[in-house]
Amino acid sequence: MKIRSVLAPGSLVLSKRIGDISTDASKRLKWFDYYYSHGSNARLVCRHFDVSPQTFYRWLNRYDPADLKTLESRSHRPKHVRQPTYSIELANAVLRLREAYPRWGKDKLVILLQRENIHVSASMVGRILKYLKARGILREPVTNHISVRKRIRPRPYAVRKPREYKASSPGDLVELDTLDVRPLPGVILKHFSSYDVVSKWNVLGIYTRATATTARHFLDDMEGRTPNKIRAIQIDGGSEFQSVFEEECRRRGIKLFVLPPRSPKLNGGVERANRTHTEEFYEVTDSDFELADIRTKLLEWEKICNTYRPNQALHYLTPAEFLHQLNIDHKKEVRCH
Repeated sequence: MKIRSVLAPGSLVLSKRIGDISTDASKRLKWFDYYYSHGSNARLVCRHFDVSPQTFYRWLNRYDPADLKTLESRSHRPKHVRQPTYSIELANAVLRLREAYPRWGKDKLVILLQRENIHVSASMVGRILKYLKARGILREPVTNHISVRKRIRPRPYAVRKPREYKASSPGDLVELDTLDVRPLPGVILKHFSSYDVVSKWNVLGIYTRATATTARHFLDDMEGRTPNKIRAIQIDGGSEFQSVFEEECRRRGIKLFVLPPRSPKLNGGVERANRTHTEEFYEVTDSDFELADIRTKLLEWEKICNTYRPNQALHYLTPAEFLHQLNIDHKKEVRCH
């Protein structure tokens, strides 16, 4: 046991055991050691230990050199605590109903109690449930996931996009997605859309099915109609972006980033572009939606998106104008160097 001598008021030296007090109490004891050894200068103590005068004087009034326990923190619990106003019968009724319907909350239990001519507020039922859970009387059912979930298969090439990967130049990241087009009863077409997150360049395609083979063919269109080299593609976990499509990206040296499940917001650029294609093309285009007809008109719309339609994200430049301006700035920079 550690023994400490402290200088108390009246120059009385007392030996005190400080091993029985807490760390906070030991810190406060140092205040008063310093206080009595420096002429009882309270302001000096406050500056030295960075303590407010109100705090120091409060503990000085409480401090008893003969009882170091007076330096311990006290409970702030009120002397008079609100006592439960509900009866044992009401608590048992809530317990009985909750055990019968373990997923129902306090609002539903209030209705059930009213049907038994027991009128009580939802807040009181909530307090009863909290009381029963705290004492282990009411136990929540164990979560048992029985819904069928898709098994996430390991991808041979696609990976999560690294946090440090930033798209700063055209082609650094192209978002790819599909969209169901249902213009007529019984007609289902698959729209493919790629969107460069930097230049906002669009490449569009439409097919009867969305398969990995179809996606591989669309990859040819992407590279053929994109004015810059594609270095990385970001996709969701759809089956059309697996198998031969994934292998083709690996063969061409294109990085393939796959999104986590249920996170379309991470592909927000192409998702917003799909809304534009739906509202400004599919919903207003006069077509019989035969594949040859709609594909020709879709290519015309793609050209409009890239060369004529002002893009707000590019300060109302078209993607083609943005790339042209980017090339001019790059040439100027090279000349300056």
